[in-house]
Amino acid sequence: MTPSEQTDDGPGYWYDNSDSVVEILHALRRFRQSDQGMRRRMSADMGMNETDMQALQFVVISTSNGEHATPRALSKFLGISSASTTKLLDRLSASDFLERHPHPTDRRGLVITATQHAHDELHARMTGMHRALRELAEKVPPASRRAVVDFLLSVSSHLETEGGVKAEPGTAGPTSVEAVAALGSVD
Repeated sequence: MTPSEQTDDGPGYWYDNSDSVVEILHALRRFRQSDQGMRRRMSADMGMNETDMQALQFVVISTSNGEHATPRALSKFLGISSASTTKLLDRLSASDFLERHPHPTDRRGLVITATQHAHDELHARMTGMHRALRELAEKVPPASRRAVVDFLLSVSSHLETEGGVKAEPGTAGPTSVEAVAALGSVD
């Protein structure tokens, strides 16, 4: 089957629609497409591109984890050059999303922090979404919740190693699980 033969109702690209497992995979694909669209819309609404949004997310998560977000770590996480990182930081600093500060232990280094404006913007956009997602999660039968969590964590772990060479432990930046934990908390 070729990609042009694929339809939402017909056979999938890599598998056919013959069982409930494939139904889960189709739902997962739709979720990922919806999530990517939401992130594009949020980035555009905040006047930044998707890489800028990923940078802001990295800084917020790193700080939430008690770590220093540095330009070097951000470059590595985004897979961009130090020159591109400097331009990105200039742009996000000028728009009052990020600030640069001297590193507390490395005189030559910098630490990047999110501004209150950035936190306010993220909170304003994400509070309602997180409330709605919580309501949807509450509809999952209690007996099924552990299986759903295990499945989603397994998918996340697998996807973080796909599409390239596996990163060394501790060098890839925050995982999707950490991102949800850091940005998902609105309590």
